[in-house]
Amino acid sequence: MSEQKIIAVVGATGAQGGGLAHAILADAGSGFTVRALTRNPDSDKAQELAKLGAEVVAADLDDEASVVAALEGAYGAYFVTDYWAHGSPEREYAQARNLAQAAKATGIEHAIWSTLEDTRKSVPLDDDRMPTLMGGYKVPHFDVKGEANALFGEAGVPTTYLQTTFYWDGFLGYFPPKRQEDGSLVLALAMADSKLAGIAAEDIGRTAYGIFKRGTALVGETVSIAGEHLTGAEYAAAFAELLGEPVHYYPVPFEGLRSAGFPGADDLGNMFQFYAEFADEFTGRRDLAKVRELNPQLKTFSEWLAEHKDAFAELRATA
Repeated sequence: MSEQKIIAVVGATGAQGGGLAHAILADAGSGFTVRALTRNPDSDKAQELAKLGAEVVAADLDDEASVVAALEGAYGAYFVTDYWAHGSPEREYAQARNLAQAAKATGIEHAIWSTLEDTRKSVPLDDDRMPTLMGGYKVPHFDVKGEANALFGEAGVPTTYLQTTFYWDGFLGYFPPKRQEDGSLVLALAMADSKLAGIAAEDIGRTAYGIFKRGTALVGETVSIAGEHLTGAEYAAAFAELLGEPVHYYPVPFEGLRSAGFPGADDLGNMFQFYAEFADEFTGRRDLAKVRELNPQLKTFSEWLAEHKDAFAELRATA
């Protein structure tokens, strides 16, 4: 039996990386094995991966040397950064640079960089449709990832650029339907009447696995993914089907979300405005049939909801 190729997975205990790690570990005889990179190898999630057969190693994305050490001997690598862990575009860009330089130093043969559109290509900084944030961004957590794409090309790292989108997992904590004083249920999203491209977080990892299984065929390519494109009203209808009662969609004004007062509200308000006002281009880049070729298990929103019905049980209980 030939030696297995090591895929080093950044964020293996998180949503995207966890999806990839579990997809590889569940596919016996695939020719790949997982090296899980994490800041805390002793965490419960890290130890769970170890029990499933992953090699767990410590790595700090702020420390290039630790990333180099963690990548040594790996064939491929999945790179993702977490803007929301610190809220600093400059820090996220520096982390991406560390990943690119470490991949170059260790001779990674195929990297996948989890990225997003740089919205400034559609909404220049002098465009007053939405405010400029942090002095140089429209949607900071999008723009800095898109800007960092060039770091991998400049370093000569063979890279596939995986453009993700809104996680449906956001409905679990941030945007669930809410019971109103009159007893009705309302799903509030700042999407106007446009379609929102969404995906199950685990399907990002599964699709990345499909890219790795194609060898280096997609090196240099941008692969844009989603699980389904639905309007706010269509998301509400899916919730209504799950909960057994009407769920009304309320299109939150973009400025209303921007001014909500929680950390990152202005970033999210601009993000949803970008999703809504450039929906045709954004969803158009995400060909669901092509995504399904890479990931035949790709879930629809209704399938994802059914798997998470217990998380919304309280809404049913109060009906």
